[in-house]
Amino acid sequence: MAPTKGGAGLVNGVLLLVTVLTQFTVPALLRRFGWGPTLATGLVLLGAPSLGLAASDALHSILALSAVRGVGFGILTVAGSAAVAELSDPETRGKAVGAYGLAIAGPQVVLLPLGSWVAETVGFVPVFVAGAIPLLGVPAALALGRALETFPSGSDRGTDVGGASTARATITLLRPMVLLLGVTIAGGAVLTFGPQMVRDPAVVIPALALMELMAAIFRWWIGGVADRLGAERFLAPFVLLTVVGVGGMAWAVHEQSVPVLIVGALLLGSAYGALQNLTLVISFASVSRRHLGLASSIWNVGFDLGSAIGSVVVGAIAVAADFPTALAVTGAFALLTLPLALVRLRQGRPRV
Repeated sequence: MAPTKGGAGLVNGVLLLVTVLTQFTVPALLRRFGWGPTLATGLVLLGAPSLGLAASDALHSILALSAVRGVGFGILTVAGSAAVAELSDPETRGKAVGAYGLAIAGPQVVLLPLGSWVAETVGFVPVFVAGAIPLLGVPAALALGRALETFPSGSDRGTDVGGASTARATITLLRPMVLLLGVTIAGGAVLTFGPQMVRDPAVVIPALALMELMAAIFRWWIGGVADRLGAERFLAPFVLLTVVGVGGMAWAVHEQSVPVLIVGALLLGSAYGALQNLTLVISFASVSRRHLGLASSIWNVGFDLGSAIGSVVVGAIAVAADFPTALAVTGAFALLTLPLALVRLRQGRPRV
C-alpha cells in the first residue's frame, strides 16, 4: 500500500507546498470566520483524509488526500501558535511558547519511530486510523475558539490602536524568519538524510532520536529563561551552536565517526529546539496584537520552507558532491545569519 520512494517524495512535496500556501491565508481566515470554526476545520481537514488513505493506494488518490491534509495542517500550525500569543502575556510568552513547543515535539519523539515500526510490522491501516485522531479534537477546538473570542490578554489588550502597517510588520518579521531558516535547513537535512549518511543506517537512528529529544527539551526550557533574561541575547550563541553541531556532523560523516556524529546531533538538536522558541517569541514581540496572526504565519512558513530547502537542496548537493559537502553548505548558511542575531545587541535596545 506504500508508494514508491519517488512517489513518497512527491507526496511529501505536495503536502508541504499546500501547507505553506495555506499558511499565508490563515490570518484572513481567522478574521473572516473566527477562531472556533477555523480551528475545527483545520482538524477535520487534517484527520478525515487519513481514513481515505486506507481505501486506495493509487498515487493520484494519495496526492489528492495529502493536499487536503496540507490545508488542515497549514491552518493548525498558524492558528495554534497565534492562539498561544493571544492567550499569554508578553512577560510569560516564552514559557507559553515553550509549553506549546513541547506539546508538539514531545509526541514526535515517540510517534515518528513508532509509526514506522507499526507500518512495517502490523500494516499501514492502523497508522491511517491513528492519523484521524485530530477529529477527536473538534469539540475542544470549538471551546477554545469561544475562549479566544472573549479572553483578555493582560497588558497586551486594549493597547493596539495604530501600530505599524502590515507591510512594515512583514519586513520586521523577516529577521527572525531568516534566523529560523538557518537552523531548520540544517536540521531538515539531517532528519531527512541521516540514515543515508553512514554505512550502517542503524547507528544513526539513536543519533536522530537524541537530536529530536534535545530539540524538544530545549524548545521548552529556553522559554522560561528567555522570559527572565530576554530572548535576543541567546540568538547568537545558538546560531554558533548550529554551526558547530552541523560542522561536527559533516566531519563525522566524512570520517564515519559515530561518537562525533552523536555529539553533533546533540548540539544541533539543542540549537534546533531553542531557536524555534526564540525566533517565535521575538516575532510576536516585534509586532502589535493585530499582527500576531501575521507573525505566526510568517514564522511557520519559514519553518516549513527551511525544512523543505534542507531536503531538496541538500539532496541535490549530495548527488553532485557528497553529504559532508552538503552539510558544510548548511553550516555556512547558518553562519551567514549570525549578523542578524547580533544586530539588536549592537544597537543596545533588544525588543524582548
